[in-house]
Amino acid sequence: MKIKINDCYFRRVVHLLSKEFSLISEFLRELRDKDIQQDRARFRKNIERIGQIAAYEISKKMEHDLHFTNTPLGIAKVKKMKEQPILATILRAGLPLQQGLNHMFDQADLAYISAYRKHTDENDYSKFEIKLEYVATPDINDRILIISDPMLATGQSLVQTYEAFMKKGSPKKVYLVGVIGSKQGVDFVTKSIPNTDLWIGVVDETLDKNGYIVPGLGDAGDLSFGTKV
Repeated sequence: MKIKINDCYFRRVVHLLSKEFSLISEFLRELRDKDIQQDRARFRKNIERIGQIAAYEISKKMEHDLHFTNTPLGIAKVKKMKEQPILATILRAGLPLQQGLNHMFDQADLAYISAYRKHTDENDYSKFEIKLEYVATPDINDRILIISDPMLATGQSLVQTYEAFMKKGSPKKVYLVGVIGSKQGVDFVTKSIPNTDLWIGVVDETLDKNGYIVPGLGDAGDLSFGTKV
């Protein structure tokens, strides 16, 4: 997919995982397919896989040092990651994406926040505010914090989530991970959250009148865990 970007800052900090064809393109295709996505376990697994790929790409930016490891036949000089990150996500839709990241950063600490759209007009779903009601996190001071949110529609949830975590401490670096975003949402996130990088599967062109990504894939939380009441 070719995306027209107007802002050089946007280009610098957004890592489009599907820019070149790879397995991630297959996972995204299945996630979007309205028939395949009815297999709930497969849907969650594909989101996990994208999290794993994002973790691999992020690991290239992690600090490391030289380490000497004893093998059965001698001593090997190897590179060792200096620290594990904190993996934060938004309940409940973000759980499969966080799990994929955690499969790779398997010694990481985990953090959670609840965030949801509270509609302010029953007749107009485009009018809503983001409600945050629960935060559980280890000490984030001077740590690497990776925040995952599968769908960046308007980007408001991710930005307010970031702001909520910043009230808990001062990480030395923040990275962001998503599956699908809108151009509007990705632009809002990258301009609102300073000095960060975003890894995302694909960026779609538009939002509909209710603020949902088009063509998108639907509601990631409902498709992963069942329809809310």
